Amino acid sequence: MNVLISPKATDSLETWLSYLEKSHFKPIDMGLERIRKVAEELDLLKPAPYVITVAGTNGKGSTCKLLEMALLKAGLKVGVYSSPHLIHYNERVRIQGQAVGNADLITTFDYIEQHKSASLTYFEFGTLAALDLFRKAKIDVAILEVGLGGRLDATNIVDPDFAVITSIDIDHVEFLGDNREAIGREKAGIFRPNIPVVIGEPDCPQSILDYAKELQCHVFRRDIDWTFSAESDRLQWQSKTKSLTVPLPKIPQPNCATALAVLTQLPFELSDEILAQAVEEAKMTGRFQLLGEQDFAKFSQNRPLAQVFIDVGHNPHAARYLADRLAEWIQPNRKIYAVFSALVDKDLSGIVEPLEDLIDEWYCAGLQGYRGQRGTEVKSKLLTALPNAKAVAYENVIEASQVLFETANEQDIILVFGSFHTVADFVVWIEQ
Repeated sequence: MNVLISPKATDSLETWLSYLEKSHFKPIDMGLERIRKVAEELDLLKPAPYVITVAGTNGKGSTCKLLEMALLKAGLKVGVYSSPHLIHYNERVRIQGQAVGNADLITTFDYIEQHKSASLTYFEFGTLAALDLFRKAKIDVAILEVGLGGRLDATNIVDPDFAVITSIDIDHVEFLGDNREAIGREKAGIFRPNIPVVIGEPDCPQSILDYAKELQCHVFRRDIDWTFSAESDRLQWQSKTKSLTVPLPKIPQPNCATALAVLTQLPFELSDEILAQAVEEAKMTGRFQLLGEQDFAKFSQNRPLAQVFIDVGHNPHAARYLADRLAEWIQPNRKIYAVFSALVDKDLSGIVEPLEDLIDEWYCAGLQGYRGQRGTEVKSKLLTALPNAKAVAYENVIEASQVLFETANEQDIILVFGSFHTVADFVVWIEQ
């Protein structure tokens, strides 16, 4: 039997992360008893004077980003905990808009490892590390992005002062349930008595509203209490007491509008000018992102003639949004190619079906890791969902991309999508 030995404070971040991946008997272990016990012992349950917790199937990351941008511009000291990361683990913890350094993470990991009284999963350990880093930095506002669900997510050991639900759709069925009512109730688990709650989901499950009523939360709901609309270069946001006109955002408009709904309700001085500046500047890597020359600056091979988009969407809800955006780029004589892969536990047919009429050729790539699958498996599932699709299997994202870079013409589009892992493999490759 192999004995897992704790790393030392002098070991690398990679060594620590490898240890954390193996230190608990299963990767996801829903429940708050163990992590709450450790957090109480280390006094980590109040990481900041004001806490905003953000749950939702999609849109959490970009909503958190706009909240962060606006609060920083207002002069507040802000910490953000988000997941997953795209390239580097450090992306998960930001303080004053900057990812924390390796040394700070290692010091915090070592502190928790020395003092923990229970076994912790990778995500639980990382959550405690973020809370500890926030406490040490003496931030004013902590923004916590829920990892999975809400009620039993590690972030839910912290009582928020403000709760947000961005969107609701089917994902993580094995943990959250197979219908929107069950999933909604899990996400509503972040609510606390009498706190303000913003709901960005237009088709809100009744389970969310019922639980909010039970706790006497102050609900601020899309299409009931606030609305938004887009014009050529502006987004108009409107509530019963407030009207805002801001630049068209680089993040998805519903997420921008949800963040504005939160920002107009917070107990901080946030001028319309600050909100407009934050909207103009907020952007997220891998959300229908068009790559430019700077993204290929380090690329040692011939860069593609075609335009390249990357998107981390990995469930049907995200795929429908992606299809709407991609449809805007259709032109005669333009082919759209996809470098595509998905994790084995995702609804692959639900991801590809919204894009059936948009993608001309699918380059199915394999992914590494225990949730990855071979390119041939991706292709087989794709053709089951889309029998008329033109698809080829490749060993990995790099191999698929190399072939496609030589195939696509100047007027064409290459879309790399299907999971964070798909996009990460691609981005690491072009940055080498």
